[in-house]
Amino acid sequence: MSETSNNPLNIVCIATYFKGVDFMRECYERGHRVVLVTKEKFRDAEWPKEALFDLFFVPDNFTLDVMVHTITQIARHIKINRLVALEEFDVITAGLVREHLLIHGPTSAEAKVFRDKLTMRVRAKEAGINVPEFVHVLNYDELREFMQSVSPPWVMKPRADVSAIGIKKLHDAEQVWRAIDVLDERENLSEQSSYYLLERFVPGAVFHVDSLVLNGKPIFAGVNGYGRPPMDVSHEGGVFISHTLDYDSEDRNELLEINSSLIKALGLSHGATHAEFIKSNEDGKLYFLEIASRVGGAYIAETLEAASGINIWREWANIEIAGDDGEYTMPPARKDYSGIVLSLAKQEYPDTSHYTHEEIVYRIKKPYHVGLIVRSKSLDRVKELLDQYAKRFDNDFVAVAPVPERPPH
Repeated sequence: MSETSNNPLNIVCIATYFKGVDFMRECYERGHRVVLVTKEKFRDAEWPKEALFDLFFVPDNFTLDVMVHTITQIARHIKINRLVALEEFDVITAGLVREHLLIHGPTSAEAKVFRDKLTMRVRAKEAGINVPEFVHVLNYDELREFMQSVSPPWVMKPRADVSAIGIKKLHDAEQVWRAIDVLDERENLSEQSSYYLLERFVPGAVFHVDSLVLNGKPIFAGVNGYGRPPMDVSHEGGVFISHTLDYDSEDRNELLEINSSLIKALGLSHGATHAEFIKSNEDGKLYFLEIASRVGGAYIAETLEAASGINIWREWANIEIAGDDGEYTMPPARKDYSGIVLSLAKQEYPDTSHYTHEEIVYRIKKPYHVGLIVRSKSLDRVKELLDQYAKRFDNDFVAVAPVPERPPH
């Protein structure tokens, strides 16, 4: 008999950023108790307090010991049935807490595969998946050999950060050595060069595949293409665009196959994933870039829901509730097309009321951000609107902020 058959589950969520509201609401609406652990800085965020059994705060600069202690105190009063990290920075922390409290779920080592860009590349390469040539920024002889055999430019990437944080594009060996010198001067040892990798820069179109996984297999996958590579948007500013890929395209079919092989190679049993791939302008091949065991940011979940009708936060919650022994059935997905145009804004609360097309289904409401999500039966119509809005956003709203060298966490 499933543990969910009669008794409500106690589900502890770690979210050191404001996200996962629909996940928590779904757990609550299914009759389970949700306990949230978040940072003090998000005390006044719009958490779904009606859905929370309890709410705990850790200091903004908390250490691992503090998080383990906080959840240990929770476990003294309730039996924790599920421990879920809703934010990418928390997946390894959640694994370590599970190990300490003997809670079923991914260990820190299993979680690290989805946080460490070096580890995931090694696993993907071993599984026969195309990966741009790379080397660990560690052994000097191996670095020299890499730079002699792989033509520049290269990108130096932190192994654990998200988005384009900390990524540098380098054009010759001297730049690489100087970048290593700068990194190794940092006081924080975990920010020095051995926590980086060097990779061949591959220009091309970038795609993302967002999946729900059950029993090691994707049971839902939304395949989208970016208007511009996210690294370009982060470093140069401008408008972020993503839209559904043609359901009959060869790229979509190949991306689904690679994504399935990747999830199997990395050993994820169940959950949500956000994976990114690039199609090289030079050889036309698809290459794996990175994957995370989380729901994609930048309102990707809302964009996927507009096209498919599937709320991946809510369905991920149902997968977690079912666990290894329970039953879960994926609801049917529709095949519309959707897209998002998103940017930092000069105005605190941008006014988009003069954007009036009937295809608009969602308006981003976040300070100093502006964004619209559109849906249509026609991919061409989605692309037309996104292109039009991107140009209008440049005139009406766009602000640019430098990408940070280090994560705000």
